[in-house]
Amino acid sequence: MRPTAEPWKVKTVEPLRMTTRAERERALAAAGYNTFLLKSEDVYIDLLTDSGTNAMSDRQWSAIMAADEAYAGARSFYKFEEAVREIYGFRFVIPTHQGRGAEHLISRILIRPGHVIPGNMYFTTTRVHQELQGGEFVDVIIDEAHDATFEHPFKGDVDLNKLTEVIERVGPNNIPYVNLACTVNLAGGQPVSMANLHAVREVCDLFGIRLWCDATRAVENAHFIKEREAGYAHVPVRAILREMMSHFDGCTMSAKKDCLVNIGGFLATNNREIYQAACEEVVIFEGMPTYGGLSGRDMEAIAQGIYEMVDDDYIAARIAQVRYLGQQLIDAAIPIVRPIGGHAVFLDARRFLPHLDAGEFPAQSLAAALYLDSGVRSMERGVVSAGRDAVTGANRHCELELVRLTIPRRVYTDRHMDVVAWSVTSLFEQREEVPGLTMTYEPPTLRFFTARFTPCSTGFPACALGGRLESLLHTS
Repeated sequence: MRPTAEPWKVKTVEPLRMTTRAERERALAAAGYNTFLLKSEDVYIDLLTDSGTNAMSDRQWSAIMAADEAYAGARSFYKFEEAVREIYGFRFVIPTHQGRGAEHLISRILIRPGHVIPGNMYFTTTRVHQELQGGEFVDVIIDEAHDATFEHPFKGDVDLNKLTEVIERVGPNNIPYVNLACTVNLAGGQPVSMANLHAVREVCDLFGIRLWCDATRAVENAHFIKEREAGYAHVPVRAILREMMSHFDGCTMSAKKDCLVNIGGFLATNNREIYQAACEEVVIFEGMPTYGGLSGRDMEAIAQGIYEMVDDDYIAARIAQVRYLGQQLIDAAIPIVRPIGGHAVFLDARRFLPHLDAGEFPAQSLAAALYLDSGVRSMERGVVSAGRDAVTGANRHCELELVRLTIPRRVYTDRHMDVVAWSVTSLFEQREEVPGLTMTYEPPTLRFFTARFTPCSTGFPACALGGRLESLLHTS
């Protein structure tokens, strides 16, 4: 097969420093074995998140210099609004400081105590906003999404029988909206099919219920539809995204992902009443409806990024790099979520560390061990992220116990992915030496961000890479 390369060239670089094992031991202990609490300067390859960690283009930086920083009615807002309308298709747009700002707005506007919000697997901040307004999230994703080993092209699909059962059980008046994520982060970055979107829309129309989208990584979803769904192979990603959004009454969006920027988000809708309510709420919590917690510079960068994100060559290269890493791990018999998703490769920590039970936080332990081994920072997506049941206080049952290797957009080369694959593979060879963790500090909500831990027993495995890493880095 003829090789392909990224559809860009490097213009500016940021130096990286490889730390020593002793330095990483000190840094991880100071961070309470929570990779979120590590200092960036102590990280070699940062795969914690793809949120706001993107590399912006020369055109985005140029747009920043032309920004209008007026407090109200800035020219930059109208450019931002035009881009959202043209690419996503929604009539009304409210900028927010990031995606959770938009989640906060729609939750306050639509959710009341006793409401139930069906969705295709929970997301951490989304569920917290729903619960803070007295709502209850109910998972209606297909069963296959909870099986890391199952190969299914659209593991983000909604189970229509589950959805209908929830609606009939609680009544449509108690469901403010159905919330679909495209793609589904905690299932492993798995997409939703266009056919399923259409079917869910029909069910919502039958019962008179709104359909809402978490569109954070919808461009990746559109690319998977192009690859995997009949009739879309020759349709541009831009057109697929617009068709996807046509099924929804509105969306929340973290521009820090698809839109190739470092900060920002928006709420978009075709419903004038929701828009008017959002204009009132955003003034209280974010800022004026024409800036919503963003500077003109931010809105200019987002507007340009929206056009760049739907370039077919760009998104194909972005997905290809994720697959490049994932395929190396599959070839090494490393247990990962399959098929490989859009924004990350997810290690199956339960199969990686079968000697640890759920109470020893396998995913958190694996993320800590990976950092110690090579300075690669990753993220836990398991029982720590799932939190506690609001009624019983027990840890929520978590069918997927994962470590997310999240790849920022246009930041790292495939050479960096080689280092990551090497480290994971070497660690797998010593997996029985990885100890579990005990939680020593737990915040009341979203504990994965700031919780602290200590090892259940002494010692993580010795650095597996050693001189081999040096060889890898310096061998052409």
